[in-house]
Amino acid sequence: SKEEIQTIIYHWIRTLNIKLGWIKDFDKLVVNYASTVFIFDKFLSSFKLINTFTGHIDIVRSIDYSTFDDCQLICSGSNDQTVRVWNIDNNKQIQSYNVHSDYVYCVKFSSYYYRNSRRHVICSSSSDTAILFWDFKHSKQLQIFNVHTGGVNGIEFSPFNGGRYLCSGSYDKTICLWDVKTSKSLHVFNGHTFY
Repeated sequence: SKEEIQTIIYHWIRTLNIKLGWIKDFDKLVVNYASTVFIFDKFLSSFKLINTFTGHIDIVRSIDYSTFDDCQLICSGSNDQTVRVWNIDNNKQIQSYNVHSDYVYCVKFSSYYYRNSRRHVICSSSSDTAILFWDFKHSKQLQIFNVHTGGVNGIEFSPFNGGRYLCSGSYDKTICLWDVKTSKSLHVFNGHTFY
């Protein structure tokens, strides 16, 4: 319903304002930060590469981090049309799947599936116009969202309601709001004149 969509957008904007609210107090942070510059310099001098994950054979366009069952994971999406999952604890690739027919633009772990059914799920979007939900522990596709007519170059889960809502941005110049629970497109936002 229209009211439900307005409530979702309201909460999303409210959460973004909270996340970005520190900018208004940046001058206060600078004063506090000035006394700790030497600690930051010490941190930078000890900064080093911890690990490199190899496996993709083309450009990596997106990565995401999450913890499932006390295991630290990274997922990655690439122009090689694959989505890969890496275990940070043992530095190994634990899954690779090729379900898109074109470049993978964006990958995100789904907190909604993990919180509600303990499933290990990645959402990926592609130049092939599809948004896929993939259970990488059981190698099973769960959902496919197919409303966009252009490549889907960005996806973002809502920071409220346990990640139940998803926004997707596309080269078709639209933004779609999705309900992950029902697999339905709630609204298509138009207005952009260029991708």
